[in-house]
Amino acid sequence: MTAPALIPFMHLTPGADAGAIRAAIDRVIARGWFILGPELTAFETEFAQASGAAYAVGVGTGTDAIALALRALGIGPGDEVITAPLSAAYSALAIMMAGATPVFADIDINRLTLDPAQVDALVTPRTAAILPVHLYGQPADMTAIAAIARRHNLVIVEDASQAHLAKSEGRPVGTIGVAGAFSFYPTKNLGALGDAGGIVTDDAALADKLRRLRNGGQKDRYHHLEFGVNTRLDEMQAAILRERLALLPGWTDRRREIAARYRSALVGAPVIVPPEKDPGHVYHLFPVRSAHRDQVQAHLRHNGIETLIHYPVPIPRQPALDGIPTATCPVADRVCSEVFSLPLYPALTNDEVDRVADAVHRFSAADADGR
Repeated sequence: MTAPALIPFMHLTPGADAGAIRAAIDRVIARGWFILGPELTAFETEFAQASGAAYAVGVGTGTDAIALALRALGIGPGDEVITAPLSAAYSALAIMMAGATPVFADIDINRLTLDPAQVDALVTPRTAAILPVHLYGQPADMTAIAAIARRHNLVIVEDASQAHLAKSEGRPVGTIGVAGAFSFYPTKNLGALGDAGGIVTDDAALADKLRRLRNGGQKDRYHHLEFGVNTRLDEMQAAILRERLALLPGWTDRRREIAARYRSALVGAPVIVPPEKDPGHVYHLFPVRSAHRDQVQAHLRHNGIETLIHYPVPIPRQPALDGIPTATCPVADRVCSEVFSLPLYPALTNDEVDRVADAVHRFSAADADGR
């Protein structure tokens, strides 16, 4: 029997944009300016405009974006930052990089982002900030989170690493708090061909400080005003991101079309599909849940369909967090034991979406192990 054609989880090699990317790379090489040059300046202007912010500051990674935003706001040792237990661990590691302590509030079982009621219950005199994560491209409940922040005089730094162009009740994510951190890691909706990140803000003074902090604390060459780091978005990645930024609205529309097709096709399927809680969702990933996750993944793999788990271990249970006070997050524990992601990327065809959905429908827990 011929094996079914593979539907990969994602495509990372340039597609229709290959020519534009090659031209961007050649442009940078020909100019001979590779760090803090005109490509970065142009990308920062263009990304800020696309994100609905006044300013954008390019940095080396999304992790650095979070850490530098916190540092620039004066958040560090002795401070607590409330964040989500379901995310890539880098969300919490960035808080620790700033010298602060992550405190984990459990998630909402439907939205899979911070549960505002849990956030409110964890505020202490040491709490300095809230770091909501717009996970999978679905915005957190920013109306409720912003109300908590106002009531307790806390700042919000948004982790929008998976949420380029997403909106929360019509407001661009990353602009609701004082700053928003983005990752341009290759798998992201707006991905570079290497590590890259950025911060958006409407605060001119904060943007100036972030530019210094990313470049060793320099105000100008060889004059270091403060303790900074070396985390600069280079010209090559900035040029590539400029080309892809122009395509991002169309890619986002296609992601939403695929998600809508999945939602329709998976009605009655033996998986739980998290509801779309905000039309501003940009579907970085399409997660589903099953108490039989391993068996469903094996069934799909047998049918030539790749899936991945985002994320199998709650952040508080990571060994790297052993020194952090214990967090009880039963909803996140449950979700991490059940969640996995189906393929979703702009090049995925409708026929492939239908084939994935059909394979999910054909899963039976009773016969999966005996196949």
